[in-house]
Amino acid sequence: MDQVTAVLPLQGPATAPLAPVTATLRSTFGTDDLPGLAPGLLVADEAGWAPATTLTDSRLPELLASAVRLWGGTPHASAALAWKAYSYWAALPVVLGWAAARRVPLLDHTMALIHFADRRALITVGLRESVPIAVLPNDPLALAGLPQVRVVADERELLTTLRATLLDGHLSPLVSAIQSEVRIGGRTLLGSVASGIANGLLRAADGLPGSTVEAIDTLLDALDLADLVELAPGPNGELTVQRRTCCLAFTLPQPKVCQGCCIRS
Repeated sequence: MDQVTAVLPLQGPATAPLAPVTATLRSTFGTDDLPGLAPGLLVADEAGWAPATTLTDSRLPELLASAVRLWGGTPHASAALAWKAYSYWAALPVVLGWAAARRVPLLDHTMALIHFADRRALITVGLRESVPIAVLPNDPLALAGLPQVRVVADERELLTTLRATLLDGHLSPLVSAIQSEVRIGGRTLLGSVASGIANGLLRAADGLPGSTVEAIDTLLDALDLADLVELAPGPNGELTVQRRTCCLAFTLPQPKVCQGCCIRS
């Protein structure tokens, strides 16, 4: 919370709220048209999309069955990997919005949209055009009069709001739904959230202001996930994310041991 807040200038009423997020995606990946995210993040035409609320009931079996077909693993391993993919893409716009400009899309599961039509990805996540954006009082959006902008008092309230929407109002209900379908530990699933956040910020580090390590620590502390990962130097001295729980990829018919896996010798 001691980091200097960087606020990007407005770039027009339609693109301003999420411009820092899409700019960071482009600088990180070379594009904001990514398998896993809607192009430009916002979904103008919701035909073919479903709200993420459906993943807690009718669409969850579809997601889990697709994961089994894709990876050929056991139901619980495939569920863990499906969750790893979904939670990464669902959290990324929120995490980058906070880190890049303290603009937080309030992405509870009513504001997130999903589809399974892109063959490049297990699932694609988009944001409703009406998604609220939480900002600090010194952000130009605070005076822009846009109906979706929510002005919070300070950094602490911004992080509290981020947690309430992303974790409590989106990811945690889906964790419970997955656990009602397959036998898998909550720490395993939340470990993927923690590693996804840390890896996403490390990958975007060159396009972010301030200390990336401090940003990772601040976010994981706010979400009570800090004990699930640690940052450690990699073989070339670069920072890597080491998990304290396993995503179960090593159990697949074609086993994979991720760089930050807790079972790596």
